[in-house]
Parts: sequence; C-alpha cells; structure tokens
Amino acid sequence: MEEALRQQPANCIKVVLFGPESTGKTTLSRQLARHYNSVWVPEYAREYLQNKWNNERKTCEPHDLLPIAVGQMKLENDLAQKTDSVLICDTDLLETKVYSEAYYSGTCDPVLEKYALKNTYNLYFLTYIDTPWEADDLRDRPNERELMFNAFKSALITHKKPFVLLKGNKQERLKLAIKHVDNLLKNNL
Repeated sequence: MEEALRQQPANCIKVVLFGPESTGKTTLSRQLARHYNSVWVPEYAREYLQNKWNNERKTCEPHDLLPIAVGQMKLENDLAQKTDSVLICDTDLLETKVYSEAYYSGTCDPVLEKYALKNTYNLYFLTYIDTPWEADDLRDRPNERELMFNAFKSALITHKKPFVLLKGNKQERLKLAIKHVDNLLKNNL
C-alpha cells in the first residue's frame, strides 16, 4: 500500500490546485495545461465517487479514501512522465487528508496522512470561495464553504506548504497562476 502512495521522481515542476469543492480547480487545471501545452492530473475521487453514486447511490465513506488516494497517485505518477515542464494537479493527497478530517471526526488513515505530508509540490494554488456554487451528485456542503476554505488554508500553513491564494474571476485567477508558474519555470532552468 505504501509504495502505491509514494510520489515517483519526475523531471517537471508540480503545482496543485487546492481548496474546497466548487471553487474552479478543474477549470483552472485545464486552462493551465492548455496554456503550457502540458498535461493535467484529474481528480480521481470524482470518477471513483461518481461511479459509486451511479451504481450504489452512496457517497464517500471512510473506507473509500485509501483507494481514492492510490488512484490519485497512480494518475499523478503516470502523467508526470509525460511532461518535462509543468504538471498541473487538480488535487493531491493533502486535499484528501483535509476532507477526511473534515468529514470523519478529525481522523485520517495514518498511511494516507504520511504520504499527504511526505509528497512534495513546487506550489499550491489555494482557490477561494468567491466562485458560484455549482451543485452536482457529489458536492454536498454549500453552506460550509468558508469553514472548508479555512481548513484547507490551515493545512497549507500548518504543514509549511508554499501557496498562492487565487481569488476573482476565471481570467484573473488564470493570469495570477500563469505569473507564478512562469516564475517557477524561469527559476528552474
């Protein structure tokens, strides 16, 4: 199990879109990948949980978190080998840890927590809650957006992760994200 959660070496810069549900992470991931002619790592949990909902009419349960984490890292490790510039990650294991603690009485599987803290990224983009809420089968806490945002921000600060707060409309967020990714690329030449 631990090997499946370990981040494999890669020859690229890695950035993570990080924050509560319905804050534009997937949209921005796609935009950044297109801008840099690179690849983005989709959120494995979305596919996994949508299938669970479609087949069982059940939402996420604690026993789903490790399979989600394993699927996420497999995607990331595979896609990291397809670029030598920048890999855009729609999420990471730290996000799974935050959700685990928020939804399941402050708990997180110790193996998941270990790799959520051990895996490294060059930069996190913390997405603010100033985007409109968009309901779907999986999103379930429209009235707790501020609470969830604070949990995500706290995790970045507590674990000393480098981050930039993204606010505003799609164009403003994209422009700021590009500025920071450009700086990372320039400094890593």
